[in-house]
Amino acid sequence: MAAPQPTEGELAILRILWARETPATVREVHEELLRSKETAYTTVLKMLTIMAEKKLVGRDESERSHRYYPLHTEPVVQSSMLKTFLRNAFSGSAYKLVQRALDEGETSDAELDAITRLIAEARQKRKT
Repeated sequence: MAAPQPTEGELAILRILWARETPATVREVHEELLRSKETAYTTVLKMLTIMAEKKLVGRDESERSHRYYPLHTEPVVQSSMLKTFLRNAFSGSAYKLVQRALDEGETSDAELDAITRLIAEARQKRKT
């Protein structure tokens, strides 16, 4: 299966589906999207249809109202998108990515401590 590369709109739908314990109808996804952005029901229907064709979501057609569910977990999609972003924007350099993130953002001491722990854990994994 190809690495998932959803658009921004598709990601918004995937976030809704990931947060749910059960598959969702178009209406349920639409209602959730309306909380943050005015979106037409037909737009959500069309997007879910395209997402099913792209193998981002699956569709249960056993009931009158089809139910949609994600075919990839959130970490799988994030990893796929990050690899593409890292390759395209930073020539594959994790160092450049982290450097830019630290230069551009307000990083708290707690976040810096957590990043330091992640680096130590990554080094430890390489030794084993």
